[in-house]
Amino acid sequence: MRTQQAHTLWAFLVGNFFIGCGVMVVSGGLNDLVRDLRISIAQGGHLIAVAAVMMGVGAPVLAYLVSKLDRRQLLVGSLAWYAVGHGLCALMSDYTALIPVRALTVLGAAVFTPQAAATVGHISPPEHRGRNITFVFMGWSIASVVGMPLAAWVSERLGWRTAMGMVACGSALAAFWLMWVLPRGIRTPALSLRAWRRVFRSPLMMAVVLVTAFQSAGQQTVLAYAAPYFKFGYGASPEQISLMFAWFGSLALTGNLLLNRFIDRIGAARAVTTTLSLMLFSMAIWPMGVNLVWLAVIIVPWSISGFAANSGQQARLGALSPRLAPALLALNTSGIYLGHAAGATGGGWVLGVASYPSLPWLGMVWMVVALVLSVWAMKRQQHRDARRRGLARTVVPRR
Repeated sequence: MRTQQAHTLWAFLVGNFFIGCGVMVVSGGLNDLVRDLRISIAQGGHLIAVAAVMMGVGAPVLAYLVSKLDRRQLLVGSLAWYAVGHGLCALMSDYTALIPVRALTVLGAAVFTPQAAATVGHISPPEHRGRNITFVFMGWSIASVVGMPLAAWVSERLGWRTAMGMVACGSALAAFWLMWVLPRGIRTPALSLRAWRRVFRSPLMMAVVLVTAFQSAGQQTVLAYAAPYFKFGYGASPEQISLMFAWFGSLALTGNLLLNRFIDRIGAARAVTTTLSLMLFSMAIWPMGVNLVWLAVIIVPWSISGFAANSGQQARLGALSPRLAPALLALNTSGIYLGHAAGATGGGWVLGVASYPSLPWLGMVWMVVALVLSVWAMKRQQHRDARRRGLARTVVPRR
């Protein structure tokens, strides 16, 4: 049984790896994409933003529509959709044709990541729920280590269409693996409109979701334009750009591994608040990055915290209300991608009125809001839990 569950967790991790590669492939290959399609950097950012909006809006809507489906059919189908979509994206001849195909393709990501996390939470024992959820989300961190640097290098040397094709092939393989190891008949609790109302009326739950949105916007303000920033701001070669992404990603994976080890011990809320503080610190000292070497040092706190923050948020929401986890995790995914859209749009605006070095300042604004919300939510949750423990003691009969 343990071996079967381990295989299932690894299949989920690999699925998230290719989901992450597909989401990041445009950012990694932005230099070649804008050159090939003859569009501006800002228009390339709009392509990222449109996809992010589709994922952000699609995650909660689709979570409601598919809540009664068998998890095996749903998750395998979402990966298959993702594979076909990326194959079609690689064939699009111009920017106008690419936008709608890309927008529809990423609906697979809107379904897979939150529903995979909810499924893992459903099949995991309570004492391992946080660890298992962060484990499968680690696929995103590995994508940042391998997928994004590889996408950047492949796009520069072989073209962005080749990078899209690689995502398509990988997603198809992940779908077959998941179909092989995930048993039939797994169904998470169906989400009623009453359950959704309960989530939206909870200041605590919505505050935690907003933490995800604001920190995602802060990160994406810079990351969406990292490839051209490295090229035009620091004169980086394709190999140096790939190396910077690999450096960022390897530290992100390290951060996720550390989080996975300690999250059940220190608590998800405290872990997330710490990661937000570290990211804010990196952005604040960004102007000291006078060259790529110094910049590689400056982004260390951010790198070890960026994906760990998202993993911690998944575990944090899963623990707030396990029964409402499918809704909460769908909204968390929505927060990630709407944050991507806000960050990419805001970054594009900054580049229109200023220059690349101004991007981290806007990122700091988003991150400060996320940190304030996270601290408030953590204190609110501590108060709620203390009150529940007090009520529980009062109903225990005395002997």
